[in-house]
Amino acid sequence: MVHTHDGADLLGKQAQAPKSPEEAELDRVPNPHPDVVYLARFVQPEFTSLCPVTGQPDFAHLVIDYAPDQYLVESKSLKFYLTSFRNHGAFHEDCTIRIAKDLVAALKPRWLRIGGYWYPRGGMPIDVFWQTGEPPKGLWLPDPGVPSYRGRG
Repeated sequence: MVHTHDGADLLGKQAQAPKSPEEAELDRVPNPHPDVVYLARFVQPEFTSLCPVTGQPDFAHLVIDYAPDQYLVESKSLKFYLTSFRNHGAFHEDCTIRIAKDLVAALKPRWLRIGGYWYPRGGMPIDVFWQTGEPPKGLWLPDPGVPSYRGRG
């Protein structure tokens, strides 16, 4: 489980990316609008991790949507957290679900979903989707905006 810190500890400071998800820390800040049901989206089009068997790099386009409650995730800490997977060996499904569960544990959002659109390895893309349950009533859910994989050409 990821470490959580209250406050924007990384903002305005020189920092080095953690070497692994175990070393990463997510900063959370108070939501200035906890009475409003709204969606916040983070897109990481260049996510990387390592295949746990071959050690070769794997690449994904992540789309993280969440409806905040009391906390927001501070974006610099999220970027560093996602970067910490760069040298981490795990299967696509494990990376995607771990990120979602870590964010849920840190933020306790009203709702969260993640789409992991993994680029092909061995000729087959693997897309991983997860959400915490039904979205809150009245929450606008835009399309994730990631086209299906169509191969080359």
